Amino acid sequence: MAGPLSGTVREPATGVDGGPTAVRPLRPVLSAVLRTGGLFALLARRMLLLAALLAAVFAAIELLPGDAATATAERGESPADLGHRRHLLGLDRPVLTRFADWMTGLPTGDLGTSAHGEAVAGLLARPFPNTLLLGGLALLVTLVVSLGLGCLAALKPGRLTDRAVSATATGILALPEFVVAVALVLVFALWADWLPAVTLTGADGAPASWQMLVLPVTALSVPQIGWNTRIVRAALADEAKAPHMETALIDGLPRHRIFTHHLLPGALPTIAAGLATSTGMLLGGAVVVETIFNYPGIGGVLAGAVADRDSPVVAGVVAVTGAVITGVLLLADLIRAWASGGRI
Repeated sequence: MAGPLSGTVREPATGVDGGPTAVRPLRPVLSAVLRTGGLFALLARRMLLLAALLAAVFAAIELLPGDAATATAERGESPADLGHRRHLLGLDRPVLTRFADWMTGLPTGDLGTSAHGEAVAGLLARPFPNTLLLGGLALLVTLVVSLGLGCLAALKPGRLTDRAVSATATGILALPEFVVAVALVLVFALWADWLPAVTLTGADGAPASWQMLVLPVTALSVPQIGWNTRIVRAALADEAKAPHMETALIDGLPRHRIFTHHLLPGALPTIAAGLATSTGMLLGGAVVVETIFNYPGIGGVLAGAVADRDSPVVAGVVAVTGAVITGVLLLADLIRAWASGGRI
C-alpha cells in the first residue's frame, strides 16, 4: 500500500501487553538507564562541555581590548585610580586563577560579583525568568505548529499539501530572528496598530500584559517552526518506511492507532532531538529579539556585561542558559532511551 503507512513485513515492537505497539512503560526504561550508568555518563560529558564553554567565555572577554576597570571607569580617573580599581576587581591576578575561583563557587550557586559590585546571581534573578518565559512560550508554539504541519505534510507525501508545507518551512527557516522581528513590528505594530512594538514592564519587572509577548514570541519561534517542521516531516517519513508499519496495517489496526502507537512513537526521538537543539537556538536568538522589543530579559544584561568587559556576568549568563539547555538535552536523551527500550 503506497503512502506514509506502508512498508514490508517485520516483527512489530512489543509492548507491555504483548501486542504490536511502540509505546513502552517509563519506569523500567529509567531503571535500565540508571543501571547502565548511561545517564550519568551523558551528564558528565555535558558538564565537561559546559565547563569548556565557560573557559572559552573567560578567554574571549580577556582578549577584548581594555578590561572591566577601564570600561567602568569615570572620566578623569588617574592611572593610580585605575590600578586600584583593577586590584579591587581582582584583575591583577592571572585569568586562570580568576576562572578557577569563579568555578569553585558555581556548584553552590555563587556566580561571582560584577564589575559594579553586585552579586551576579541577584543581577540575573529578575530578568532570567522573563527570558525563560519568552523562550518557553516560543518552544511551545514551535512544538505545536511544527508538529501539526510536519504531520500534515508526512501524511500526504508528494501531494500539493506536502509541497506547500515543505516550501514554506524552507523559506522561513532562512529568515533570521532580526528580519522576522522587524517585519512583525512594521506590519502589526506600525501599520495595523494591533500590537505594541515595545515591551512595558510592571512593578515586578515582568511584561505588563500578554499582548506584549505576542510579537517577541512569534519572532523567536518562526525560524524554529521552519526547522522543526522539516525534522518532523522527515522523521515521520522515515518511520513510515519501517517494516512493522505494514504489519500493523495487515493486522487491521485503525489508522489513527497506527499513527499514535507506531508511527509517532518511532519518530519521537528525532523530533525530541530537534526540539532540544531548538532550545539553544531560542535562547541565543532571545538576545536579539529582546533588544529589538526592549524586552526585560537577559539580553540587555548580557549586552551591558560585554560592553563592560564583565567576565563574571557574561559567564553567569552562559552558565544558567547552559544549565537549562543541558536539562532539555537530557530530557531528549531520556525520550530516546524510552523509545529504544533503555539504550542511550
